[in-house]
Amino acid sequence: MLESLKKEFLNLKNQEKARILQGFFKTGKGEYGEGDIFLGIVVPKQRALVKKYWNLLDLGDIQELLNSSIHEHRLTALLMLVKQYEKASGKKKSAIFNFYLLNTRNINNWDLVDLSAPNIVGSHLLDKDRKILYNLANSSHLWEKRISILATSAFIRNKDFEDTIKISEILLKDKHDLIHKAVGWMLREIGKRNLQVLETFLKKHHKTMPRTMLRYAIEKLPEKTRKAYLDGTA
Repeated sequence: MLESLKKEFLNLKNQEKARILQGFFKTGKGEYGEGDIFLGIVVPKQRALVKKYWNLLDLGDIQELLNSSIHEHRLTALLMLVKQYEKASGKKKSAIFNFYLLNTRNINNWDLVDLSAPNIVGSHLLDKDRKILYNLANSSHLWEKRISILATSAFIRNKDFEDTIKISEILLKDKHDLIHKAVGWMLREIGKRNLQVLETFLKKHHKTMPRTMLRYAIEKLPEKTRKAYLDGTA
């Protein structure tokens, strides 16, 4: 079945779209996606492949896709893993969770993180010890740090904000804008559900947090309030 799937990838290849995606995902020398190869297959078409193959591939097949230098192979593999996790029972869920964490080196672009971490890592830790998130947040690895904060979106949906706030504080001094954007995004999601929690964080940190992080966090606030935070007068 894996070879059949790979043939479908090739049939869906779009060189012009691939060229655009290579630039969008910063695959040039020294950029965060350096060396990533795109076939030019849009996400809806990848989701169609997931629907067709998700229960036909085992973790060995998914590992082979995750080891690929082709972006769509890895993303489709992760989307299949999400689907398998959703359908699995207790021991299988734990196996998928552990498999995911062993593959963080292959979950190496922002879309790969964003479309998988909340639904596997976050969902798995809803009722479990969350120490692993703090290990990831303190990693030197860009994508492990992004996984740590994106995973907490599963908690936010349950109106559980404590770990998002703590991990946001760990990542306040991070230098990468992809971390600034991710943290700001999660803070904004908190604000949609509990404005007081967001504003408590902002009043403590708005003068020192990265500007991009702040802009993302306050995006849904009233204009006057946004201006006060940006001016440092809140």
